[in-house]
Amino acid sequence: MIILIGCLLVGTGYIVHVLRRDADLKADRAEAVRNPAAELDPSTLRGDPRVIFRSTARDSTYGLVSMVPLDDPGGVPAVTRLSCDRVDVRDEIGLCLSSDRGFVTTYQAFLFDADFHVLHSFRLTGVPSRARLSADARLAAVTVFETGHSYAGPAFSTATTLYDVVNRKELGNLEQFAIYRDDRRINPVDQNFWGVTFAADDDTFYATLSTEGTTYLVRGSLRAREVHTLTTNVECPSLSPDGTRVAFKERVAGDGPVRWVATVLDLRTMLRTHLSDTRSVDDQIAWYDNETIAYGLPRDGADAAITDTWVEPADGSGKPRILVAKAWSPAFRG
Repeated sequence: MIILIGCLLVGTGYIVHVLRRDADLKADRAEAVRNPAAELDPSTLRGDPRVIFRSTARDSTYGLVSMVPLDDPGGVPAVTRLSCDRVDVRDEIGLCLSSDRGFVTTYQAFLFDADFHVLHSFRLTGVPSRARLSADARLAAVTVFETGHSYAGPAFSTATTLYDVVNRKELGNLEQFAIYRDDRRINPVDQNFWGVTFAADDDTFYATLSTEGTTYLVRGSLRAREVHTLTTNVECPSLSPDGTRVAFKERVAGDGPVRWVATVLDLRTMLRTHLSDTRSVDDQIAWYDNETIAYGLPRDGADAAITDTWVEPADGSGKPRILVAKAWSPAFRG
């Protein structure tokens, strides 16, 4: 598995941004999709608190990074020219993964600053799946599918790589890290890692490890270059802002299509809280705030290509509601 960091712009959009990374800011702003009804300036991340997401509207904005005010998530989106499959933003740094579906499909990753200038870019080895920055934007992680394209498939292979954002340096493929299960080192030949989330110390991280048909929550150390299993049946963990809980998707046993439900694990007690939404969640959950989680869900039937971002209380006490319609891969900037 390789966790990579960066952002992908699709096709011409990607090329334009790479060639213009040192261009005058006014030229970049001219590229922004300006809608007079939008409350936010689409050329910058600076300013009012906001939700940043990938648009899934069935119009010219599909796939483009868009933004709405945090206090008015139902407002008209400000639409950028960034085209991403996944996007994450922390502080004034963004991470974008993108696909260029030309004669031969290629995949790219790049980092961008608060004015959407490309800081660093590189090619990915497979289909973009997960992207996550640390809270201080000093670290990044990317998961791609090297074979297959879904976690529900019978056979897939992932690559997950960690990256030093400040020094533009790859920190390693997680398959290069030592693995400990029940405090004994193991060397599985079928290991897959995905869904990284970072703690505040810029050393500790959590991820999913799959081996021998079992998925594990692992806690890792960048400095020690090792991971330790904590519990099973945890996929795509997301650490709460206070560092005490992990939100994740838990696989539901049973016949029929693979299903996952949103669940929260208390890292101190290892007790699980199953949330009220029983629909299948195939996403790396984000934290809206310390008490609320957010995730994407596809619509039904012919509208399945459209996803909405939902939120619900992390303690299981309330009902889910749509935060931003036609939105995927949300990030929150206060």
